[in-house]
Amino acid sequence: MPNRLAQETSPYLQQHSENPVDWYAWGHEAVALARATDRPILLSIGYSACHWCHVMAHESFEDAEVAAVMNRLYVNVKVDREERPDLDQIYQSAHHLLTRRAGGWPLTLFLTPDGTPFFAGTYFPKTPRYNLPGFVDLLERVAGAYARKRGEIDQQNQALRDALAGEPENVEHSPAALSSAPGDVLFRLLESSFDPQWGGFGGAPKFPHPGDLAFLLRRHIASGDPRARQMVLTTLDRMAAGGLYDHLGGGFSRYSVDGQWMIPHFEKMLYDNGPLLALYAEAAVLTGAPRYRQVAGETAAWVMREMQSPQGGYFSSLDADSEGEEGKFYVWAAGEVEALLSAAEFAVVSRHYGLDQPANFEGRHWHLRVATDLQQIADRAGLGLAECKHRLACARAKLAEARERRVRPARDDKILTSWNALMIAGMARAGMLLARPDWVDSARRASDFLRRTLWQGGRLLATCKDGRAHLNAYLDDYAFLLNAQLELLQADFRAEDIDWAIALADVLLDQFEDPDRGGFFFTSHDHESLIARPKPAHDNATPSGNAVAAYALQRLGHLVGEPRYLDAAARCLAAFFGMAQRAPGGFATFAIALEEHLRPPTSIVLRGPAGEVAQWHARLLSRLRPATLVIPVAENRLPLPAPLDHPYSETVNAWVCKGVSCMPPVTDRAELERICSAPDIG
Repeated sequence: MPNRLAQETSPYLQQHSENPVDWYAWGHEAVALARATDRPILLSIGYSACHWCHVMAHESFEDAEVAAVMNRLYVNVKVDREERPDLDQIYQSAHHLLTRRAGGWPLTLFLTPDGTPFFAGTYFPKTPRYNLPGFVDLLERVAGAYARKRGEIDQQNQALRDALAGEPENVEHSPAALSSAPGDVLFRLLESSFDPQWGGFGGAPKFPHPGDLAFLLRRHIASGDPRARQMVLTTLDRMAAGGLYDHLGGGFSRYSVDGQWMIPHFEKMLYDNGPLLALYAEAAVLTGAPRYRQVAGETAAWVMREMQSPQGGYFSSLDADSEGEEGKFYVWAAGEVEALLSAAEFAVVSRHYGLDQPANFEGRHWHLRVATDLQQIADRAGLGLAECKHRLACARAKLAEARERRVRPARDDKILTSWNALMIAGMARAGMLLARPDWVDSARRASDFLRRTLWQGGRLLATCKDGRAHLNAYLDDYAFLLNAQLELLQADFRAEDIDWAIALADVLLDQFEDPDRGGFFFTSHDHESLIARPKPAHDNATPSGNAVAAYALQRLGHLVGEPRYLDAAARCLAAFFGMAQRAPGGFATFAIALEEHLRPPTSIVLRGPAGEVAQWHARLLSRLRPATLVIPVAENRLPLPAPLDHPYSETVNAWVCKGVSCMPPVTDRAELERICSAPDIG
């Protein structure tokens, strides 16, 4: 019989609905039972695309003997970290405090009935191995300790709660004292950890870190620093050539298990691909190199083909596993590729993707990555480059068609507001920069879905599946979606997007801001009470909600002339300035927001006939200026906020403002381009 999880919206929880474990979702029912029976809570946190979550489920949660022990000794609670990032943040921090080790998924914690963890770990095997205890033995030992050592546990719990509630020591700064120092220190840190051969930062496992790359790209554009440019382009080149990138289907996996981007952990996440899509589009505009445009195009095509629902919202992720094996959908066995291609095609493909070298996945399969440049293959074979490209294109089409006949990895089809916002921003920006209205339309459909389905009663909900939207939204939902609206305004102006942006900003200030110390809590003031209330400042797998809130609020504040937004952004930056200056790792998005605070963005509002406005808009976008907002209002005659409500005329007028200083309208496009070429413009 299915357990309680069958009624949940999370595909991850539903994956466990047939377990013999008497699972509860997080909520009052489980807590009440734990208190009534004086049993500890076993809390298991994971997500549907997580390989080791699947392993632990198969080994332990699907095993009747293990489940019997769990059900006898514990109240068992399963949480999807993607639906409940509030719980995941708190309990990952608690894991670190208890173990002094990094966490991850699956996260396994043992809680007293009030929700405080007293023992923590990640993956545990059913029987002892990997220097880890067997799960059944661990269950018995932890339950025994809970029964015999209650006083010690209570003491530890109080210390843990105090540690979770305490904020890091941070020197108070006034907004007037802010400087570019954190960005300068961050640049030196990134430069010292940069891998000049393979790109990226640090060694294995290697993550894309799009926030760091966005910071470096803006640093290069603002200052001309060639080191920043090299770090960005080398990393983008190496990632796109490596196995992190799906050479047949487009899109990037979450991370590489090695330092060369060769073998990924094969899950594909929506949240990575949105920012990466924007970065490759920006690199295409910056350099004119067609390879960046190709990667952006293939990634956008994958998102629209496999990750966008018919109703418009974007799905969350693709699993790493299929048929119970990690990467099985993506890798190739010996002779398999050769059998599908002509001899001429295989001669190119085998060298280009490294099939003429030893197997690179588990010693017996090949995962495609660029091993030899096409020009080198053409030169050595005496072929023209165009012919090599043609053979490769034909081969890729055949391989993609054959791969589609395989059993596909499972797709987590819940729609998360925050992750959708990251993709909306990336798709809108890339579509605008590369003149792809179909990408902008994709972003628009997703945004409209969120407004129609997850914006209820003037508040956001966090998640939706099969038309059922629920869960109070978090800081990231509001901050990321506010930023996404600002990107859509530049790509496809609609007056109602300004209205929604203002509404989102107002909720940020009313429900999330810390009025005493500045910055924004991760949960709203009316959220359920948990054992801690984080106010996160660092970029992690996704950008910092506080940094994005500051960045978007100050942009909106300048656009609509609202000092409340500018002041809240400044307070947020001041709250975390000392922390960012002392330890800048993970503060890339914060540094971007700080630099726009110190050097306010330029906004250019174009008004006039739609066709001419589109031409001016495209011309301005041909020179990459991330710190410039170009708003193509065109023939819109609806009432707009005062700074945008410029008079309409039969010829194009450009209204240029930097911060709170505005110039007279510009009616000559060459003059506008001259103004925009000035070093003090974005």
